[in-house]
Amino acid sequence: MNQRNYQKELDQVIAGLEEQGKVPRLLLHSCCAPCSSYVLEYLSRYFEITVYFYNPNIDQPEEYKRRVKEQQRLIASMDFIHPVTLETGAYEPEEFHRIVRGLEKEPEGGARCFKCYELRLQEAAKVAQAGRFDYFTTTLSISPLKNAEKLNEIGEKLAKEYRVPYLPSDFKKKNGYKRSVELSEKYNLYRQDYCGCIYSQKERQKLSEIS
Repeated sequence: MNQRNYQKELDQVIAGLEEQGKVPRLLLHSCCAPCSSYVLEYLSRYFEITVYFYNPNIDQPEEYKRRVKEQQRLIASMDFIHPVTLETGAYEPEEFHRIVRGLEKEPEGGARCFKCYELRLQEAAKVAQAGRFDYFTTTLSISPLKNAEKLNEIGEKLAKEYRVPYLPSDFKKKNGYKRSVELSEKYNLYRQDYCGCIYSQKERQKLSEIS
């Protein structure tokens, strides 16, 4: 089976929009400011973007607030061709723990993470539907540690359910991850070393002890 090239699919969507002279509205789920930096630089040329910060996987309220502030600061600091605004979802870590119950011992990058992807993307799809956005997508695929194929699979399933097109993406392509690191340095962004959940934090601590 041929592996899909989500970056090529995104290029085709953008080319079609440019031909039509359209600037559609995109709801962009963001996991954090560093990951969103390149995505905003890239997509704000073609879309009017609302960044949707919904991350109930973040375990500590202080960490959550810090990441929200960094997202706000980044958007205020960057220059965009088309408008970029921020909408913050509810902070409800109990929802994350509910959906991963029974998967606590799963390895990082496995079934527990896929449940987390779906929780966040489903909330984004609901908001996109309610706000009558033209597309929704997520910054998550920029991370080399995140499964772009699974993210797109979930996004496309939710697109059918909520009747809002999912923008195909694998933002690590075209040196996207590298550019996000450069932009994080440029704007002096706080770059966390774990995704936010207690399980990834424990995994990071183990790796630190080994090294």
